[in-house]
Amino acid sequence: MPNDNSNFDKQPLIAHLIELRNRILLSILIIFIAFLAIIPFSAELYLYISAPIRNLLPNDITMIATEVASPFLTPFKLALISAIFLTMPHSLYQTWAFLAPGLYKKEKIIVVPLFLASIVLFYAGIAFVFYLVFPLIFAFFSNIAPDGISLMPDIRSYLDFVLKLFFAFGISFQVPIGIVILSWTNALDPYKLSSKRPYVIIMCFIVGMLMTPPDVISQIMLAVPTWLLFELGLILGKLISKKNQITSPSTIAEE
Repeated sequence: MPNDNSNFDKQPLIAHLIELRNRILLSILIIFIAFLAIIPFSAELYLYISAPIRNLLPNDITMIATEVASPFLTPFKLALISAIFLTMPHSLYQTWAFLAPGLYKKEKIIVVPLFLASIVLFYAGIAFVFYLVFPLIFAFFSNIAPDGISLMPDIRSYLDFVLKLFFAFGISFQVPIGIVILSWTNALDPYKLSSKRPYVIIMCFIVGMLMTPPDVISQIMLAVPTWLLFELGLILGKLISKKNQITSPSTIAEE
C-alpha cells in the first residue's frame, strides 16, 4: 500500500518542477514571438549590423556568400539570436519570479538591483563593442591588407565574428556583478582581492587575448573596460562587506 506521507513530501518538489517547466516554456514562447516579429526585418537588421565593415569597403566591393544557403540561414540566425538578446529581461524576470519565494527580504533587496544591473551591463557591453570597438577593428583589418588583395567579407563568417565579440564583451561586463555576489555571500574578501590587482590586470589581458580575434586593438578594448569594471566591483564589494559586518547573518535569518 503506498505511503501517503511520502507522496505528501514529494508534492512540493513536483510543484516546483511544474512551475519551473511552465516558466521555461513561457520564456521560449516569448522568444519565439519575438523571433516571428523580427524575421521579416532580418535582412534590414543584417545590413545595420554589417554597416561598420561595409562603410570601409570600396564602392566596387561588397560582402559575399560562399555557401548556397548563407543568404537565407545567416539572417535567420541573426533574427533568432536577436530575439534571445531582446527577451533577456523577460527570461531573467522568470528566473527571479521562480527564485523569489525562497529568498529572505534582505536578499530580495539586493538581488533585484543585481538583476537589473546585469541586464544593463550586458547591453552596455554590446553597445560598446558595436559603436566603439568595431570601427577601430575593421579599420585596422582593412588597412593592413597587402597590395593586390581586396577585403571581401563572407556574410556568415562576419556574423559569427560579431556574435562572438557581442558575447565576449557582454559577459566581461558582468565582472562587477560577480564580485558583488561573492562579497555579499562572504565567499570573497574584496580587500584581499584588491591586493592581487596586478595579477587581475594580467588576467584581464589574457582573457582579452583568448576571447577576441588576434589583433591588439580588440584585446586592449576588452581588457581595459574589464579592468575598470573590476575596480568598480571592488568598490561595491567593499561597501557590501562593511554592511555585512554590521548586519549579522542571524539578523537576516530571523527575517
